[in-house]
Amino acid sequence: MSDNSIIKNLNIIYEDIKSVSKSINKLENNVKLQIVSKQQKEENIELLIKYGHSLFGENKVQEAKLKWGRLKKKYPKTKLHFIGSLQTNKVKDAIQIFDTIESLDKYKLAEKIDYYEKKMSKKLEHYIQVKTGIEDQKGGINIEECEDFFNKCKKNLSLNITGLMCIPPIDEESSLHFALINNLAEKLQLQNKSMGMSSDYKVAIEFGSTQIRLGQRVFGPRSKN
Repeated sequence: MSDNSIIKNLNIIYEDIKSVSKSINKLENNVKLQIVSKQQKEENIELLIKYGHSLFGENKVQEAKLKWGRLKKKYPKTKLHFIGSLQTNKVKDAIQIFDTIESLDKYKLAEKIDYYEKKMSKKLEHYIQVKTGIEDQKGGINIEECEDFFNKCKKNLSLNITGLMCIPPIDEESSLHFALINNLAEKLQLQNKSMGMSSDYKVAIEFGSTQIRLGQRVFGPRSKN
């Protein structure tokens, strides 16, 4: 996809955020756009950074280290979120490169992150990944267990948990799941709600999302090669 097409797609999404936010009397700057840059060339990412965009997401630690080790040195104001399943043996590397981890879903993982944050004198933001549907293959804390998990982390660890993240089942109405996350975030007094992707980001904004995660909507379909 050409540079012009990428920037055009980005501006369309910005306008969508503005339009939907206005329709529900919500400030557009309360909704952040995270551009998912997995499998993207550095020049495509750099194009967006130079245009003024600063928030990106990656789902593999090693890939992120290769690309963002250079990009973050060059553009220190960029923010990078981890949105994949994080293995405990990758925690140290993740803390080095990412600013926020959105897939906190196990207490063992939380303990490991807490340990390395203290050892490395770093403090990231964390979102709990919540499973709102019945999907054994998908990561996340079951929604009915989320409050206990949050309270346990808050009591025993020093993690900066500021939000929730969810990925609704592909064959179910997203709005139902977004409403559950919105209500849970309010109950736990967490301000960040990372929900909404290419197929449902407008609905997510309507149901309280503070961050949408889009990749192909910006860059176009990924190559099969």
